[in-house]
Amino acid sequence: MHLILSAFGSYGDVLPMVGLGAAVRARGHRVSVIVNPYFQSVVEGAGLEMLPLGTADEYRELMQHPDLWHPQRGLTLVLTRGAAHYLDEVYALLESQVTPGETVLAAHGLDMASRIYHERHDVPLATVHFAPMALTTVHETSRYMGVPNMATWPRWAKRGVFWAADKWKIDPLIAPAVNKLRARHGLPAVARIFTQYNNSPQLVLGLFPDWFGPMQPDWPPHTALVGFPLWDPPAEQQLSAEVDEFLNAGESPIVFAPGSANVQATDFFQTAADVCVQLSRRGVLMTKYPDQLPQQLPANVRHFGFVPFSQLLPRAAALVHHGGIGTCAQGLACALPQVVMPMAYDQLDNGTRLARLGVGAIVPEEKFKATRVAATLGALLASDEVRERCRDYAGRCDGAASLDAASDLLERLHARRGDRVR
Repeated sequence: MHLILSAFGSYGDVLPMVGLGAAVRARGHRVSVIVNPYFQSVVEGAGLEMLPLGTADEYRELMQHPDLWHPQRGLTLVLTRGAAHYLDEVYALLESQVTPGETVLAAHGLDMASRIYHERHDVPLATVHFAPMALTTVHETSRYMGVPNMATWPRWAKRGVFWAADKWKIDPLIAPAVNKLRARHGLPAVARIFTQYNNSPQLVLGLFPDWFGPMQPDWPPHTALVGFPLWDPPAEQQLSAEVDEFLNAGESPIVFAPGSANVQATDFFQTAADVCVQLSRRGVLMTKYPDQLPQQLPANVRHFGFVPFSQLLPRAAALVHHGGIGTCAQGLACALPQVVMPMAYDQLDNGTRLARLGVGAIVPEEKFKATRVAATLGALLASDEVRERCRDYAGRCDGAASLDAASDLLERLHARRGDRVR
């Protein structure tokens, strides 16, 4: 089998796809990853073949865009400058790399080129989602940034919201590019791209557990929820001496991480430093972009760049972050109480699910001030019930089992290649 994965986005999107590829490669299969060259070391460090998409400078430029973390404009940016912009390039890569009868595609939820290629060439396809919000439902409906909580709404009202969002917001951004590519390959136009079209008709992989996002009656029936992959690059599975020395020098710190691609976190880090002072707790500030840090950090607070969560978080006391699904998963696996400051995308929904599990709380961005965050953290850290719930859910996290289950399903999809459903 030759597996081609598409890994769009930042580390939170790339690491689980590369981890899945590494698990499949360990079974003796060839694995290629369509990814921005910014992540070349991650892909090749896992022993996988990189199929470059765009340039590293394009990735850096997108990460610096002022709209990236805006609750509404961020989605517009990702759909236009990301999903739509690279459609032709991804399709061309597939044309040059697919071997009929051998190749299986595992596509990121924003990768419409793989969906079109599957439809045109009958190549096995799995759509991969990292968080429940990627799958719309009128039952236990997700929380969306800038949209009222629809939990108690009648289903007809939820359907109306999804229809309106497709017609007036989502499809105008992505459908013209999708249908232009489809027309070029003799396929009819489609609509409602992300509610009725994007998912594979063969296999949908949810890289999250059912206790975090339960299976819904209106999700594709061929959806499989396999759990959090919890994968870190092999070359980065050891802490540096500097990090290790700090962790050994005192009590477990609070870790503050606003997202690996976030360059707009100046206020977040100032609040983080102030929280550590108010609580008299040690802190770790995580960012690859130190220009957004306070000019002078408290003596009990240290800054580090990219540190593998699988090694850092087991030695932490709590986790404060943006609500990215990868960070949520690592916090759950390490039994940490979590405070989430959601900004965009799936972050509000992920934070809501942590709160529902009893292991975390949300502090909205406009209320993310030291006094509020310190009080929220203090309550979580003092609660025996929260501590017990954190331990319970940590015991349910098994990254290796998740990747094994996903690999099994991809191998079965390859084995069924003679029996296609369009």
